[in-house]
Amino acid sequence: MLKHKFLTTTIALLSVGALTAQEQEQEKSLYIKGNALLAPIGVINVGVEKQLTSKITLQGDVLVSPWKSFAGHEMQYYSLSAEGRYYFNQAFKGFYVGANIAVSAFNAQKWSYWSDNPVTDDRGKTFITSNLYQKGYSFILGITGGYQFRLSDRLNMDIYATVGSSQDFYKGYDRSTGDRYDYAQKFNKSGEIIPYRGGIMISYKLK
Repeated sequence: MLKHKFLTTTIALLSVGALTAQEQEQEKSLYIKGNALLAPIGVINVGVEKQLTSKITLQGDVLVSPWKSFAGHEMQYYSLSAEGRYYFNQAFKGFYVGANIAVSAFNAQKWSYWSDNPVTDDRGKTFITSNLYQKGYSFILGITGGYQFRLSDRLNMDIYATVGSSQDFYKGYDRSTGDRYDYAQKFNKSGEIIPYRGGIMISYKLK
């Protein structure tokens, strides 16, 4: 009788251990990914996504837009972000939401500066709006929504977008003269709600 109980207990413990080992193995899933939507215009956006639990993952990614001029506009932008994701079904499958934090550096022209309209500042100096651009850095907190589905055993497609609050610190310059068009002593500061990440990631499973 004692041997029977011992055998039953041993089998139960081994079964629990096997299930635990299986869960731990699942938690090691790791994908590398690249943004197929941005690649055709020469913008590099790559990342890794690591499974933590059955429904939670952690993603890190970098974005590099190296364009000193793109269609006549400065578009140098470099960012690094980290994101925690919660999948409603299971990790790497279906709808998810995420919390994102990012830092960026930029030498770019805002879309609102693309017109050729003249603008006069408080000092009475006139500039052409399309000649003005901004150089600085940002701290951003945002919320991501997306959907991920399987293409094959190792390939996934991840469609997502992120909106957040961007706190920007920058200096403004006139391209035609190289002079600053603003008159802050150091940096201008601004805050805005903007979409700042998004696209279609093609993911490859490493583990």
